[in-house]
Amino acid sequence: MSTNDVIPLPQYQSHKKVRALKISHWVDDLEDTLLLFFQNPAFEPIQIRRDWYGSKVGSETDPGYYVVYEDGYASWSPTKAFEGGYTLIESN
Repeated sequence: MSTNDVIPLPQYQSHKKVRALKISHWVDDLEDTLLLFFQNPAFEPIQIRRDWYGSKVGSETDPGYYVVYEDGYASWSPTKAFEGGYTLIESN
Protein backbone atom coordinates (compact mmCIF):
# COMPACT_ATOMS: atom_id res chain seq x y z
CA MET A 1 0.00 0.00 0.00
CA SER A 2 1.40 3.40 -0.96
CA THR A 3 0.96 6.66 0.93
CA ASN A 4 -1.33 7.82 -1.92
CA ASP A 5 -3.81 5.15 -0.82
CA VAL A 6 -3.83 6.48 2.75
CA ILE A 7 -3.22 10.24 2.51
CA PRO A 8 -5.56 12.19 0.20
CA LEU A 9 -3.86 14.28 -2.48
CA PRO A 10 -4.03 18.08 -2.06
CA GLN A 11 -7.14 19.70 -3.56
CA TYR A 12 -7.06 22.55 -6.10
CA GLN A 13 -9.69 24.89 -7.56
CA SER A 14 -9.57 26.13 -11.14
CA HIS A 15 -9.28 29.86 -11.68
CA LYS A 16 -7.63 30.00 -15.11
CA LYS A 17 -9.04 31.48 -18.28
CA VAL A 18 -8.73 29.10 -21.21
CA ARG A 19 -9.83 28.92 -24.83
CA ALA A 20 -11.72 25.74 -25.69
CA LEU A 21 -13.85 24.01 -28.29
CA LYS A 22 -16.11 21.04 -27.74
CA ILE A 23 -14.98 18.18 -29.97
CA SER A 24 -17.68 16.50 -32.05
CA HIS A 25 -15.50 13.65 -33.29
CA TRP A 26 -12.05 12.79 -34.61
CA VAL A 27 -10.82 11.00 -37.70
CA ASP A 28 -7.92 8.59 -37.38
CA ASP A 29 -7.05 8.34 -41.05
CA LEU A 30 -3.54 9.72 -41.22
CA GLU A 31 -0.30 7.95 -40.35
CA ASP A 32 0.79 9.85 -37.21
CA THR A 33 -2.01 12.38 -36.84
CA LEU A 34 -5.67 12.76 -36.05
CA LEU A 35 -8.14 15.34 -37.30
CA LEU A 36 -10.28 16.93 -34.59
CA PHE A 37 -13.70 18.21 -35.65
CA PHE A 38 -15.60 20.65 -33.47
CA GLN A 39 -19.29 21.09 -32.66
CA ASN A 40 -19.05 24.77 -33.61
CA PRO A 41 -19.10 24.75 -37.45
CA ALA A 42 -17.34 28.13 -37.58
CA PHE A 43 -14.07 26.34 -36.72
CA GLU A 44 -12.18 24.21 -39.22
CA PRO A 45 -10.87 20.80 -38.14
CA ILE A 46 -7.33 20.80 -36.79
CA GLN A 47 -4.62 18.21 -37.25
CA ILE A 48 -2.85 16.97 -34.14
CA ARG A 49 -0.18 14.40 -33.46
CA ARG A 50 -1.57 11.01 -32.45
CA ASP A 51 0.55 10.92 -29.28
CA TRP A 52 -0.99 14.23 -28.13
CA TYR A 53 -4.47 12.71 -28.05
CA GLY A 54 -3.57 9.02 -27.77
CA SER A 55 -4.16 7.78 -24.24
CA LYS A 56 -6.10 10.91 -23.27
CA VAL A 57 -9.24 9.80 -25.11
CA GLY A 58 -11.99 8.89 -22.67
CA SER A 59 -14.17 7.12 -25.22
CA GLU A 60 -15.90 7.77 -28.50
CA THR A 61 -19.05 8.60 -26.51
CA ASP A 62 -17.18 11.49 -24.84
CA PRO A 63 -14.90 13.27 -27.33
CA GLY A 64 -14.43 16.03 -24.72
CA TYR A 65 -12.90 19.47 -25.19
CA TYR A 66 -9.82 20.80 -26.96
CA VAL A 67 -8.37 23.27 -24.42
CA VAL A 68 -5.69 25.93 -24.99
CA TYR A 69 -4.16 27.72 -22.02
CA GLU A 70 -2.85 31.32 -22.01
CA ASP A 71 0.73 30.11 -22.53
CA GLY A 72 -0.31 28.18 -25.67
CA TYR A 73 -0.26 24.72 -24.09
CA ALA A 74 -3.04 22.58 -25.55
CA SER A 75 -4.67 19.61 -23.88
CA TRP A 76 -7.77 17.43 -23.84
CA SER A 77 -10.39 17.50 -21.10
CA PRO A 78 -13.34 15.15 -20.51
CA THR A 79 -16.69 16.89 -20.99
CA LYS A 80 -17.93 16.45 -17.41
CA ALA A 81 -14.70 17.74 -15.86
CA PHE A 82 -14.49 20.72 -18.22
CA GLU A 83 -18.12 21.79 -17.92
CA GLY A 84 -18.00 21.32 -14.14
CA GLY A 85 -14.97 23.58 -13.83
CA TYR A 86 -15.40 26.28 -16.47
CA THR A 87 -18.10 28.78 -17.41
CA LEU A 88 -18.31 30.40 -20.85
CA ILE A 89 -17.31 34.09 -20.55
CA GLU A 90 -17.25 35.03 -24.23
CA SER A 91 -18.62 33.52 -27.39
CA ASN A 92 -17.47 34.07 -30.97
